[in-house]
Amino acid sequence: MSQRRRRSLALLTSGVLALPLLAGCGSPDDDGGRAAGQDIGAAARPMVADGGVMRWAVDELPDTLNAFQADADATTTRIAGAVLPALFTLNAQGRPVANPDYLEKAEVVEREPKQVVLYKLNQQAVWSDGREIGAPDFVAQWRALNGRDSAYWTARNAGYERIEKIERGGDDLEVKVTFAKPYADWRSLFTPLYPKQVTGTPEAFNEGARGALKVTAGPFALGAVDKKNATVALSRNPRWWGQPAKLDTLVLAAVPRADRPAALAAGKLDIAEVDRAGAERIALALRDAKRGAGAAGKPAHGPGSAVTPAQALRSWALAHGSAEEQAEDEKAARKRNADAVASYAAEQKALGGFRVRKSLEPAYTQLALNGASGPLADERVRRAIARVLDRQALAEAVLKPLGLPARPVGSHLALAGQRAYADNSGALGDRDTRAAQALLADAGWRKGAPLGDAAAGARAGGEAARPAGDDSKTARPAGDGTGNDGLYIVGQEDEKNPGRRPVADRGRYAGDGAYAAAADGEVVDADTASARRGGAALLAPAPLAALQEASLVDQAEALAAPGARDDGKKRADEDAETADAKEGDGREPAAGVPAKGTPAPARQVRTSGSLLAKDGKTLSLRFVLPSGPGSEALRTVGERISQMLRGIGISTELTKVPDESFFKDHIASGQYDLALYSWPATAYPATDARPIFAKPEPAADGSLLVEQNYTRVGTDHIDQLFDQALGELDEDESRELMKKADARIWAAAGSIPLYQRPELVAVKPGVSNAGAFGLGTPRYQDIGWKKAGAGGPGGAGKN
Repeated sequence: MSQRRRRSLALLTSGVLALPLLAGCGSPDDDGGRAAGQDIGAAARPMVADGGVMRWAVDELPDTLNAFQADADATTTRIAGAVLPALFTLNAQGRPVANPDYLEKAEVVEREPKQVVLYKLNQQAVWSDGREIGAPDFVAQWRALNGRDSAYWTARNAGYERIEKIERGGDDLEVKVTFAKPYADWRSLFTPLYPKQVTGTPEAFNEGARGALKVTAGPFALGAVDKKNATVALSRNPRWWGQPAKLDTLVLAAVPRADRPAALAAGKLDIAEVDRAGAERIALALRDAKRGAGAAGKPAHGPGSAVTPAQALRSWALAHGSAEEQAEDEKAARKRNADAVASYAAEQKALGGFRVRKSLEPAYTQLALNGASGPLADERVRRAIARVLDRQALAEAVLKPLGLPARPVGSHLALAGQRAYADNSGALGDRDTRAAQALLADAGWRKGAPLGDAAAGARAGGEAARPAGDDSKTARPAGDGTGNDGLYIVGQEDEKNPGRRPVADRGRYAGDGAYAAAADGEVVDADTASARRGGAALLAPAPLAALQEASLVDQAEALAAPGARDDGKKRADEDAETADAKEGDGREPAAGVPAKGTPAPARQVRTSGSLLAKDGKTLSLRFVLPSGPGSEALRTVGERISQMLRGIGISTELTKVPDESFFKDHIASGQYDLALYSWPATAYPATDARPIFAKPEPAADGSLLVEQNYTRVGTDHIDQLFDQALGELDEDESRELMKKADARIWAAAGSIPLYQRPELVAVKPGVSNAGAFGLGTPRYQDIGWKKAGAGGPGGAGKN
């Protein structure tokens, strides 16, 4: 898997709303915990019709069809899976299994003096040009990916660099691969396998497969790539020797996730992964269809559902008033609203025929702690944060409403159901607030500590200083005088009032409050703010927000200081200073003012109150989150984590940044203290996970080489365990080494796994063998439309 693919799969966790209409699913497993089962509308091939077209949504058209280049993405992977050889695929438990369409068998035939793997190929396996798949293709791919020739623009060479030679075996159907160093993850190699026409020369590798694949060898062949309509057509491969593809054509259509419900309703898509908004809309559509919704009257949800009678009356009055210009504007607005309501209702009616299949994605969401510098460079602080988190509560908040298994992920290297999975979180310790507080105290962080004059209000952040030109939306503490800066106002600066930040509405669908992204200028809602304080919310009206914000920190510190609320004493001190200033002008001191020579009252020392402080600075961390639609649950989880940290005196600044800059400009560049993002699961953790947890090394120019370890936390011991596991051919021993490495990763507390991501896929009636694949690999030739009368709706899409 390329570095770009790895980065693109460091996924922003999409949110999940309560979807009571979606039933849960799951299946037990023999070991590795319980995996969430696939939900794909499984049907035996005789029950699936021959022919038809199916339209499947993807995020975007790929920049390259070469999966080993840096700009390969998830669509590249999907196309490769359908049109190229995959020697090993993943079963429903995420475990590699030999693919009989290409392999009769593959096994380690020698261990000493060197590891030798013998591949015996399916004798019918041929490329679309009629040539047999064989040793020349293996050799060309090895030479392209082993890293010895820099002319090849490769993203990685893991595993291929360990190969010493590749030879023809006993006949043309055998390929013998000899390794210079033992390689436990040998099954990860040569999947996908490209023809030698693609990998044989640097020119062909670099440019030849960017927009086309002239030679393929899968159940589908690559058809037209239509950039204008953003589609890629895959057609049934007439030279395919295995079970033929059920579909005539599989169309991959690039559709943004926010637009997918409308595309599904319009018949432009048959299957699409959806975010929580789309899933909720389909759930509401199914509910309304069962209830016979659609009678005239106020919409139950969607546009117009929140319009009150008073608002409707006022709108009618304006539209029929004597002010002609205002009336015309109101009539136009009423028409737009009516059109939106009608369009939404029509879409909902169409969506009532879809269903949402669901499982857990092969990816987990983690809390990342940047250990490069600042407070989080101290392992005690990281461990304290980890031990105060209620990971069970966070997992339940995201997964329980869906009926999915709501358990915290216990491993950095595998997911439940995979053989390498084991809950190693005990190496860090159970949730324990007292233990967390003791760790922080041992690190020198204490509540009520004095704040130095120069450092008053300063943050003790690490590498998370905002870079020049950062246009992120940063949460700022609205101090309430208690020392608990629990309320945050965020937003972009008002163009007309630089430096001021507006307080805006949440920007949801009127009335439903269920499935629209929070708008720029979001504020913590009044009920939440009030609950945190046990009293009235402290939100200022929009015109006063900037004035309030300008002095929030000073207010909080001044009010938190001992005696700061004694207004009478403060006034007396001010009067005394005024008297001193006037001394010498021949006037008597004012009544109540001490005469000259009287010692001045001791100056009040400002303290951190209930916040932790050290060396005159409070412990405040920049918490970076994506701001775009689809990331609502991620922001909710971030806010809950912030509340947990405030409970032990750690302040967080929730910083919301655009999705397109979240990873590149903040995570990869280290411009954060805390962040939430996801890593994909892998069947080969010794290979794929090593760069994520490798100890950063200094480069010759003084920079830090972090590979993909964006937390900058690692140890020599962890690296050694990975290296040992990578060279251990005994599978049980290799897994034990991986478990030991995972325990060390937990103890280092740079990455705290929280929960496995939910997978929600909307499908049209009759779609078979496709949906929420979970940990497994799609079997493209089995995807199709259920036959009419085969135990459910069928025949759709046969056109």
